[in-house]
Formats: sequence, C-alpha cells, structure tokens
Amino acid sequence: MDQREVREAVQAGEEALAGIQKAREKLGSAKNWGIFDMLGGGMISSMVKHSRMDDASEDMEEAKRKLAAFERELKDISISADLSVEMGSFLRFVDTFMDNLFVDFMVQSRIDDAIAGLDDVSDRVRRILAQLYPLLQD
Repeated sequence: MDQREVREAVQAGEEALAGIQKAREKLGSAKNWGIFDMLGGGMISSMVKHSRMDDASEDMEEAKRKLAAFERELKDISISADLSVEMGSFLRFVDTFMDNLFVDFMVQSRIDDAIAGLDDVSDRVRRILAQLYPLLQD
C-alpha cells in the first residue's frame, strides 16, 4: 500500500475527528443552555441556546466537508466507508416564540440525537484510523 496515500488518509481522518469534536463541544453547550431553558431560563436562555446551535451547525458543515475528504482519501487506498452525519432542523422559530416545556423537550431531544450521531461517526472514524496507524512506516 502506498505510504503517502495512507499518510494522507490518516491526516484527513484526524482532521475530521477534530472537526467532529468542535461541533460536539458546541452542541454540548447548546444542551447545557437547553437544560437551563427547560428549568425556566426564558427567552434569553432560548436565544443563547440557539446561538450555540447555529455555531454547532456551522461546525457540523465543516466536519461534513472533512469527513468527505477523509472518505475520498480512503478510496485512494481501497477502503470504503459511509461517514455521513446529519443535524436536523432544531425548531428554532417554535422554540423561541412558543417557550414551553414541551417544545424545549423536543429541541433538547434533537440536540441529543445530533450528539449521538456525532459520537457514532467519531467512533467509526477512530476504528478506521486504528486500522490505518499500523500501516504507517516511519
């Protein structure tokens, strides 16, 4: 196997992991604000939560680009992987203007789903990298 191609795949995988982690951190912040919102934080906490969710959405788009680059590098070394991750809509309008526990719970559930999706794809990337590291020669 071509060492240069393996190194490029490893680098792309590590960059994808970093992008995933960044998005996950933002979602974690949104989740924390969501808990505060559910405990009666009001309009301000809802707006901060959505600001964090917007940041996370941007970071997830960047992570998706990095995952796509990783998939391309994997194809160069004849490894196929589905590393897609989705972050659905977060009911922003409804949550901001209909601030109630039911809507807050729905939004919190979407955040949890997005975090779980990131964790899943992160695990898949780590497993692939674990297979690639031994192929690298110093």
